[in-house]
Amino acid sequence: MQAAFAQAHNAGIAGEVPIGCVIVHEGKVIAQARNRVIADRDPTAHAEMLAIRQATLAVGNERLEDCDLYVTLEPCTMCAAAIALARIRRLYYGAADPKTGAIENGVRYFSAATCLHRPETYGGIGAREAGNLLQEFFRARR
Repeated sequence: MQAAFAQAHNAGIAGEVPIGCVIVHEGKVIAQARNRVIADRDPTAHAEMLAIRQATLAVGNERLEDCDLYVTLEPCTMCAAAIALARIRRLYYGAADPKTGAIENGVRYFSAATCLHRPETYGGIGAREAGNLLQEFFRARR
């Protein structure tokens, strides 16, 4: 999770919402990304989406069944769907996101009957650090 926080910090420095993500396979980080929505002018350039794309290239398969994803904020609906489609084994996330989160908030994507894959999910990992990072970022912009 510390590598995800490093990515989140870098995102904030770059003027992006400070969210970072890493994907681990067999104990090794195979992908790491930060939000790049503004830099890429791409609303899908969330940290999770970018990391999933890197990880599929690293393992040579669209299925990431033996991989664990660590992200600093509860994934949104788009990212939750990508996590399910990629068959991520475990999801670890930092702060809950009452506004746009889709795991324990909002649509609760993995609880939907139409969800094809449900990773083991662990929330609140480093929630205080993640929350502080986000609060400081938005406070500086107001």
